[in-house]
Amino acid sequence: MQTDMREPENHMEYMEGMEQIDSDILHQVIEARNQYQADAYTARDVEEALSHDNRSIEDFAALLSPAAAPFLEEMAKMAKKETEKHFGNSVYLFTPIYISNYCENYCVYCGFNCHNRIHRMKLNREEMEKEMAAIAASGLEEILILTGESRAQSDVNYIGEACKIARKYFRMVGIEVYPMNSDEYAYLQKCGADYVTVFQETYDSDRYEMLHLAGHKRVFPYRFHAQERALKGGMRGVAFAALLGLADFRKDAFATGLHAYYIQRKYPYAEISFSCPRLRPIMTIEDAARNEGSEKMKEKEVVPVVEPLGGKEVSERELMQIMCAYRLFLPFAGMTISTRERADFRDHVIGVAATKISAGVSTGIGSHSEEITEQGDNQFEIADSRDVSAVTQAIKNCGLQPVMNDYVYV
Repeated sequence: MQTDMREPENHMEYMEGMEQIDSDILHQVIEARNQYQADAYTARDVEEALSHDNRSIEDFAALLSPAAAPFLEEMAKMAKKETEKHFGNSVYLFTPIYISNYCENYCVYCGFNCHNRIHRMKLNREEMEKEMAAIAASGLEEILILTGESRAQSDVNYIGEACKIARKYFRMVGIEVYPMNSDEYAYLQKCGADYVTVFQETYDSDRYEMLHLAGHKRVFPYRFHAQERALKGGMRGVAFAALLGLADFRKDAFATGLHAYYIQRKYPYAEISFSCPRLRPIMTIEDAARNEGSEKMKEKEVVPVVEPLGGKEVSERELMQIMCAYRLFLPFAGMTISTRERADFRDHVIGVAATKISAGVSTGIGSHSEEITEQGDNQFEIADSRDVSAVTQAIKNCGLQPVMNDYVYV
């Protein structure tokens, strides 16, 4: 279904062709986020939260608060116990594959945004086959397919073909593409997709409007309900994330956890997981000045660089606190640590809170196979460029078991 791509006047109003579902989860999450006052919690609140076997929403709120910072070591020990209880000694490996970097959205923090002068490229069927064969040769059995958000260049059929090819090489196939309607998710599920990842970016509606100036991504509620539409379309699992640093990171982490919590309650069969990304640089001020969209950025009073964007830079300790809070609130949820983070930090958090780690990562197009000479530009910089064998060895060095896949189709 083709979506009308005119810029919507109101970022809360649906565009033509966007499916609307009957769900009150958005209202519950946004209301709770707006009311959350992290500074109101005390050390006593944190101690009480840590004393509970099953933690409430209020406990989760306390564990995300500044008052919990001195308790990080205790939180990490308890998180590690929960991780071992639900996931054993295993750490799962995967890699993303970017098949297109064309995008119709104007998101000021993203390297793919439609105003950036980057080398655009999309893989054809033969190139996708070569890339996936090269990735599979590394031993990986799970792949995450990504595109820029352009229906014109990467329509549902194109993504479906990628899923069909991926299913030939991998036992687990995820997609991280533009939000779709439930019937489109059902089609991709039949093509071989298992789960859907969607970053809400920020749950701050006003901030969201400022950062997403044009394109269908500008519509806040359509993006918010993507995971629910994916489950209605038959997907086995869904992943949640806020891009930490775009707005108040504690409020965004709180909203992310609640979003996953309410979806799990409504769809108890769904496999739930978190991604925990922090902002990564895409351009300097000088680079941004050469982009066509810089004047519009100035009109919107948005600085055309990733940091700062009006949010607060999130430290590694704060990210660790967020991950531990997720684990203690939803102990059964999977959790991915991105190559946005340094190698030693990633090695530190696996087994404590994170259960999945990427390896052999590139955020560019056509960079896995030596047979593809042309490459498209990257979405953002990565901080950990280790290949699969190096990450596998790092997992073993941590006393953990690297696992390529444990899902059996019957």
